[in-house]
Amino acid sequence: MSDPTCPICGRATVPQLRPFCSKRCADVDLGRWFSGQYRTPSLRIEPEQDDEDRLPEPLD
Repeated sequence: MSDPTCPICGRATVPQLRPFCSKRCADVDLGRWFSGQYRTPSLRIEPEQDDEDRLPEPLD
């Protein structure tokens, strides 16, 4: 079995920072999550029209 490698740069990982090799690579990964480069799949189906866009019911 080979040693695990950093998903950002490919170097050997450091146990304290696993799965990364350095704080820099961990920060690069975090930045990718914050910027939206990484996304997780969702089963949520978006409504066709937002509640805010609907007109209120008329009062009788």
